[in-house]
Amino acid sequence: MSNLDLGRVGLWAFDFDLQPMAAAQKAVARIEEMGFGTVWVPEAVGREPFASTALLLSATQNLILATGIASLHARTAMTMQAGWKTLTEAFPERFVLGIGVSHQPMVENVHGHAYDKPYSTMVQFLDAMDRGMYFAAQPSTQPRRMLAALGPKMLKLAADRTMGAHPYFVPVEHTVIARQALGPDAMLAPETAVVFETDPTKARNVARQHMKTYLGLPNYTNNLKRLGWTQEDIDGPSDALVDAIVGWGSTEQVVARIKAHLDAGANHVCVQVLTDTPGVLPMAQWKELADATKGL
Repeated sequence: MSNLDLGRVGLWAFDFDLQPMAAAQKAVARIEEMGFGTVWVPEAVGREPFASTALLLSATQNLILATGIASLHARTAMTMQAGWKTLTEAFPERFVLGIGVSHQPMVENVHGHAYDKPYSTMVQFLDAMDRGMYFAAQPSTQPRRMLAALGPKMLKLAADRTMGAHPYFVPVEHTVIARQALGPDAMLAPETAVVFETDPTKARNVARQHMKTYLGLPNYTNNLKRLGWTQEDIDGPSDALVDAIVGWGSTEQVVARIKAHLDAGANHVCVQVLTDTPGVLPMAQWKELADATKGL
């Protein structure tokens, strides 16, 4: 599956879900004006991602919207491929479907489905997507999809069956391994969280608040253990793990973390800007990030 030019740096943001849609549409139009090429939006306990991305795409001219990620447990394969093709037809070359198996607590406690054999489940889901019926107007451009992938098998599947991989909650060392697993041609678009704060205590407090949820999910903790992090690091979390997952400091230090992922093999880095005021769009930090990363 051919790649789409996402730009070197994009935004990953749950922030839009916390705004009325009219405000989110105005904000995403401003983000496009800042120069970002791609915005990633999640699916968890917020907006439905196909509806959300359609509304955000309609408020912009050229911006690419990507799901990071749409859960395969939230809809059937036929419905997933219909949404994928609907948005691709309406907004050619401007939508990327990121698909993931989500996490056991979300799948079992929220969706009421069984969480078993995530790799096999993904293979079967992609097969079912590919043979799904779709009798509406066909897209004029190739639909693009990527996989949320952390481990070697899912990374290889991402390279074999999709445009590439979107790893989330990963240190730079994972990007090196992911590039090796994907091979040279697949798209690698890791997420990285950052805090524009030079005070170590304040920055790490914001980072720890962000990390708390993810460190309770086995997919992420198992991945960290594969990389050599200990249970003691995870339980803290240790300053070393906090600093590996969340880049913080001056603008130059934040940019250095993004550049480290690019140098390690990423084609595109999805940057999630964290603040101590959740629910308030960090427009100033986004603008600072846009201006500082134009040359990467």
